[in-house]
Amino acid sequence: MNKKIKKILNKKNKSKIICLTAYSKNVATILDKHCDLVLVGDSLGSVLYNFKSTKQVTLQTMINHSKSVRLGIKKSLMVVDMPYNTYRNPSEALKNSRLVMKETKCDAVKLEGGKKIIPIVKRLIKNKIPVMGHVGILPQTDKKFTFKGKKLKESERLLKDTKLLENAGVFSIVLECVETKLSKKISNHIKIPTIGIGSSVNCDGQVLVIDDLIGLSQSKLKFVKKFVDITKMIENGVKKFKSEVLKKQFPKAKHSFSK
Repeated sequence: MNKKIKKILNKKNKSKIICLTAYSKNVATILDKHCDLVLVGDSLGSVLYNFKSTKQVTLQTMINHSKSVRLGIKKSLMVVDMPYNTYRNPSEALKNSRLVMKETKCDAVKLEGGKKIIPIVKRLIKNKIPVMGHVGILPQTDKKFTFKGKKLKESERLLKDTKLLENAGVFSIVLECVETKLSKKISNHIKIPTIGIGSSVNCDGQVLVIDDLIGLSQSKLKFVKKFVDITKMIENGVKKFKSEVLKKQFPKAKHSFSK
């Protein structure tokens, strides 16, 4: 087993797991100092490309960004989202996951879904491709983005799905917008770590999209917290640049070349 994955597993019930998304080397280099897990999420579709959904993200796009992220990762576990329509069956999943692992040198891939993807998960793990699960809201396929676990039937299904994923061999599961009590029940029910996003403090770890955390996006999602406003910092920097250029204060001699 990958040493980094083993380290994540050992954090269960001991220490919270820190996870954030990254789409480039520069950001990944910063996150690597503080995160246990860095996710190259297909959220890059909306964050970087302004797509209406993650369905438009291609495998090659994920590979390109993951290659950049890999350059900034030294200690963290690096996981790559398998995009929509790249794991519709075990054979397709294996072919595309192998390509991602080979091209990006990532540590694992992440798949969305429960019972339906169990044969796919088993095929990947059998072929030594580590898998991270993802249940709750499934951005690649859900039409309505409302939190999960409102009804008993839905709660029971999610509980079963997480157990099935654990038994299939995933090393952790993202719980996206899962009701508070249910997220606690799931986290207590399975032996592998849960990583929450909009799923309360009851999970074994937390993940956020980095652009949301730093205030670069204009997200209004309930579970998002802006920890710093980088937008204002960028604007202040641009204003200073503009002012100095107009006043001929930049560039100075030290920024120029002469014989």
